[in-house]
Amino acid sequence: MTEEGISLPAFPAPLRTLNEPVAWRVEGDDAITLTAGPRTDLFTDPGGPDRFANAPALLGRLDGDFTLAARIEADLSSTYDAGVLLLYAGKDTWAKFCLELSPQGRPTIVTVVNRGVSDDCNSLSLDGAEDVRLRVSRLGGAYAFHAAVDGDFWHLIRYFALDGEPEVGFLAQSPTGDGLSVRFADVRYTAGRPAGLRDGS
Repeated sequence: MTEEGISLPAFPAPLRTLNEPVAWRVEGDDAITLTAGPRTDLFTDPGGPDRFANAPALLGRLDGDFTLAARIEADLSSTYDAGVLLLYAGKDTWAKFCLELSPQGRPTIVTVVNRGVSDDCNSLSLDGAEDVRLRVSRLGGAYAFHAAVDGDFWHLIRYFALDGEPEVGFLAQSPTGDGLSVRFADVRYTAGRPAGLRDGS
């Protein structure tokens, strides 16, 4: 980490810490490991009153349209353990794209969009998947979450708007466990938007 922030060559901007990460480690040009401590989460229960905002993240500001992708590598062992790509515009305005362990013990693609309170949605269950990549894209004032599972077809998981000018980056969480290390590997940034939202590109 320099005075300007954390440098990851594959990410075209300095990264800053959010919520005092327990540990982070840059590995080569395109991988970074982030470790969350016990009982860490980012979630505001829409039924109230629970609010959690102590999960560690690394965030940077990217201009214009972009795609940011990473392979998520983590030993998910406790319920809601997750490796996350994060859009963060402030404590009440953010969006998470997660590879998360469900209460049924299955790795699951989960999205959460927070506009004051959290909108929580489980998508694909990934039993047996060996290679899971997540991608966040900005398309003007809109954002898209895509996942690629054991292949190169990018499944559209969520398309939405988010107020403000969110930073983008990486988060690790372990809401019910004793901590989690997540390796974000093969980090890839591309200027511009995907060729199509729903054609797998």
